[in-house]
Parts: sequence; structure tokens; C-alpha cells
Amino acid sequence: MAEMGSKGVTAGKIASNVQKKLTRAQEKVLQKLGKADETKDEQFEQCVQNFNKQLTEGTRLQKDLRTYLASVKAMHEASKKLNECLQEVYEPDWPGRDEANKIAENNDLLWLDYHQKLVDQALLTMDTYLGQFPDIKSRIAKRGRKLVDYDSARHHYESLQTAKKKDEAKIAKPVSLLEKAAPQWCQGKLQAHLVAQTNLLRNQAEEELIKAQKVFEEMNVDLQEELPSLWNSRVGFYVNTFQSIAGLEENFHKEMSKLNESLNDVLVSLEKQHGSNTFTVKAQPRKKTKLLSRLLRKKNSDNAPAKGNKSPSPPPDGSPAATPEIRVNHEPEPPSSATAGASLPKSPSQPAEASEVAGGTQPAAGAQEPGETAASEAASSSLPAVVVETFSATVNGTVEGGSGAGRLDLPPGFMFKVQAQHDYVATDTDELQLKAGDVVLVIPFQNPEEQDEGWLMGVKESDWNQHKELEKCRGVFPENFTERVQ
Repeated sequence: MAEMGSKGVTAGKIASNVQKKLTRAQEKVLQKLGKADETKDEQFEQCVQNFNKQLTEGTRLQKDLRTYLASVKAMHEASKKLNECLQEVYEPDWPGRDEANKIAENNDLLWLDYHQKLVDQALLTMDTYLGQFPDIKSRIAKRGRKLVDYDSARHHYESLQTAKKKDEAKIAKPVSLLEKAAPQWCQGKLQAHLVAQTNLLRNQAEEELIKAQKVFEEMNVDLQEELPSLWNSRVGFYVNTFQSIAGLEENFHKEMSKLNESLNDVLVSLEKQHGSNTFTVKAQPRKKTKLLSRLLRKKNSDNAPAKGNKSPSPPPDGSPAATPEIRVNHEPEPPSSATAGASLPKSPSQPAEASEVAGGTQPAAGAQEPGETAASEAASSSLPAVVVETFSATVNGTVEGGSGAGRLDLPPGFMFKVQAQHDYVATDTDELQLKAGDVVLVIPFQNPEEQDEGWLMGVKESDWNQHKELEKCRGVFPENFTERVQ
């Protein structure tokens, strides 16, 4: 019997819930069709929008915080592996082994403490903050259902009120067959019965309306007070959360910097006792095919005559080819018998026009042949000062005032300067010998295909300032041994 009773109650409850769902569905359909009005509260709807936004932001923050904690844990594992590697390679006879092991242990404990404090002060607080949202969300949904029940009860009561007026009109003027067929003494009872039945339905509808309104208003009042308070609390929660994370991270890095400083002191002590075995920087390997082609080309260029020298030996003094031709813009004086035989023909090794000199095809300063020196002395004694000055400027490799004149303090094609950071011992004849602090003037390769990766062509600034001879001073050097300074 008890089971029957419980089953009956359960069945009745299920039937009641089904009836409520049907009634709510019918009411929503009528509201969407516009056949029934809907109770709206714009202020509460704004609170619901803020609630949903706050829930979305909190869920994202919780996800990102868990990702951050996973990254901290991964960094802890990586740091632990690195310290284990240091302990394995640190040989027992090296000084500071015990200190290095102690630093590794403290490093591991510091990572563990940092991760645990993040969990306690940030993640658990975040979980507690988000734990209140599901209950409020379900109450908002329930409040929406109760609002539909309230509207349905209100519409039902209003329909009964409208039917009451119609029934009163029918009672005043009976038209039904039952009323017409009934005797006179029975018609009064029928009218009384109809009135009582109508009043009963109306009273039940009124009670249901009052009950539904009371339930809805209780839930609505609670949520109207709770939602704005929850929305305003987000500022303080965000401040506390990020302050905790920032403070924990600051303290962690302070303690970690102390451990790193101690480890650095241990390694410095080890380096002092084993200073002769310091690690040296190595250059990138060069390709042998390119190296051989460069050496062969350099050998051929050394055996060949100079580019500006057409004959292997200087001509004898007094010959027509011993002095260069110099042209002056003013009208020359008539030649005399003393100077007729000392005319100045054009030399094969001297350019004839200033445009060629400005183009950079002149020979290097200090490489004049004896004939050219004698010619310059003769020109200085027999020609005007402007001619001698022009001749001197031409021999030195530039024409004063020329628009295309190159800079004498830098080699042709200069690109930038680098400074050697380490000593480098040349292993081939075409390489530069570098010492830390040397400044090198970088120039392009004559053949770009010969340039190896990680190698540059240049001339040391000290050699260039002293000799001004690019062919003898230039060479290749490893780029990773230098640092660009200009």
C-alpha cells in the first residue's frame, strides 16, 4: 500500500509537471504570436546581460590562469632537468660542487613553492568566485519559468472575468433548452448552480494568480538585489587576483635572482682555477673549392704586372714616355729651342683626363715610377704653379674640387666598420690576423660568388691608414668574431 501511495504521488507529480510544461509552452506560443501580452522588466534584463558577460570573462580568466600554471609547471620541469645536467657534468674534483648541488635543490624548492602559492592564492580563489555562478544561473532560469506561470495565471483569470459577464447575461435571459424545458420551480436552482460554478472557477483562478505572483516576486526581488552586487564585486576580485599573481611572481624572481647570482659566483670561481682551458669562439668552416680558387687567383695576380703598368720595366730617362702629358686651359707660350726637345708626351701609365682620375682608375699613391718622379720635378721647374698643383693632385689619386672625387681615408667600396671581439689566428694566406679591439673596414668581395657564409672581406684600419694599399692589406675574416660599430 505504501508503494502504491508513493507511486501515486510520483505519478501525480509527473502529471502536474507535464501539465505545467504544456501550459508554459502554450503561453510562450501565444506571446510570440502576439495574442497574449508578456511581463517585461528592462532593468532586470540588463542585470542578466551583465551576469552573462561576467560569467564569460571569469571563465576565460580561469582558463588562462590554468594555462599559466601549466606553463609554470613546465618551466619547473625544464629547470629541474637543466640543474640535473649541471650536476652530472660537474666533476667531483671541481671546486664548488657542493654549492652547485645546494643551489639546484633550492631552485627546485623555489619552483614548487611558487606553483603551490599560485594554486592557493589565485586558482582556488578563482574557483570559489566562479562557484556561485551556476546557482544564480539556475535561479534566473527558474525566475523566467515562474514569470511565464504568472502571465498564464493572469491571462486565465482575465478570461474568467470576461466569461463571468457573459454568464450573467445568460442567467438574466435563459436561452438553453434545459432551462426552457425545466419547470418554473427548477429554473432558479439551475441559475444558482451556474453562478456557484462560475464563482468557484473564478476563485480558483484568482488563488492561482496570487500564488504565482507571490512566488515570482520573491525570486525577482532576491535576484534584483543579488545581481547588481555580484556585478560590482568583479572589480575587487580582479584587483586581488592580479595583485596576488604579481606579488608572487615578484618575490619568486627576487629569490631566483639570488640563486642565479650564487651559481654565477661558483662558476666564476671554477673559471679562475681552470682559466687556461677557457672556451674559444670558432669560425664557420670555409668551402675548399672557393678557397682554392681565391688562392689561385691571388697567385696569378701577384705574378701579373700591375694594372696601370703596361711595360714590365720603366723607360729610360729622357725618352718621350718618361713624362706624362699635362694640359692647361690657358694658351701655352711659344716653344723655345731649349724646351723643344723636352716636350711632355702622354705616358701609358697616366690617365689623360680628369674624369678618368675621378672615376678611381688612377694608380695608388707612392707607386710612381722613377720616370714619373723625374717628370714631376721637370714640370715643377718649367710650368706654372697651377699646372704643378694639378699634376700633384692627379698623381695622388684625386682632383681637388671634382664632383666624383673619392675619400682618401676610406678604401674603395667601404660599407661599414666592425671591431674584433676575440682574437683570430689566420689559417690561410688570404685571411686577416685579428686581435680583440682591432677595427676592420668591411669592403665587398670582388666576386660575390666567392663569399662563404659567415665570412666578410675587409682591411684593418691600422694597415689601411699606414699603407693605403688595398691589394696587400685586404683579406677575409669570420663575422662571428666581430661586432659592427659603424
